[in-house]
Amino acid sequence: MAEPRLLKMDRVAVAEVQSTGRLRPVSEAGVESLLASIGEIGVMKDAIHVRQKKNGQLFLIAGGHRLEAARRLGWDEIEAKVWTDVTDDWARLMEIDDNIAGAELNALDTALFLAERKRVYEKLHPETKAGVAGGLARQGLASDIVSFADASAEKFGVSKRHIERMVAAGTRLDPRDVALLRKAPRPITLKDLAEIAKISEPTDRYEVVEALAEGRAKSAADARRSIDASEGSGAPIEDPVEAALKALKTAWSRAPKEARRRFCRDHGDDLAALLYEGAPE
Repeated sequence: MAEPRLLKMDRVAVAEVQSTGRLRPVSEAGVESLLASIGEIGVMKDAIHVRQKKNGQLFLIAGGHRLEAARRLGWDEIEAKVWTDVTDDWARLMEIDDNIAGAELNALDTALFLAERKRVYEKLHPETKAGVAGGLARQGLASDIVSFADASAEKFGVSKRHIERMVAAGTRLDPRDVALLRKAPRPITLKDLAEIAKISEPTDRYEVVEALAEGRAKSAADARRSIDASEGSGAPIEDPVEAALKALKTAWSRAPKEARRRFCRDHGDDLAALLYEGAPE
């Protein structure tokens, strides 16, 4: 298989670049920020990346916000790096890395991009999958193998654990979840995504996602508690008197004898009054 190669750096017709099948829609804030920058400095700082297929068609690899800004400005052409001999997986990986490295992604998009990056990375490097890498390590053949989490953590300057958490959250979501969560009035956090990822039953996950999307819950954890309570499966509410009595009994049983003696001496009058109140007449 031929290696992807940069065919040329040139200006291409904006109308000829196709941008379907992207991992995320362009954000209005991102486009407006670019428009403001172009208006201030007079140029678009970075070129877009496109792939040229054998029939000459151009497909966007990276630079969705830049392309959209050019369209709104009515530009006929835009600076582009044109690649050839490009596979779908290679193009997807470039799209992901361009977004993660260069854009202010929210938690939802970061999780989705990293989950997709893991899928593509391990497809391109099957020896890095956990089971395969472990088997090779046992055979003494894995000295040069770097796992997806390790490679991504180093590339983006975050911890391996952070990568793993984001991937776990992004992998659990289906297209319906993603579409609804994008509509949520509150920003979806990594904590929300981690909570959603714990839900194994699809119908329960949909209910939590809908509650967030409609603004009926401040967080995924709140949504789960509300749903559990409405279904009668939540934790029973403990009587505050019983809870306080339990705490007193625990403290008394753990206190040394001298501490109990001092307590009775210091609070003897209160204890006697309480006992008198409960005594039969």
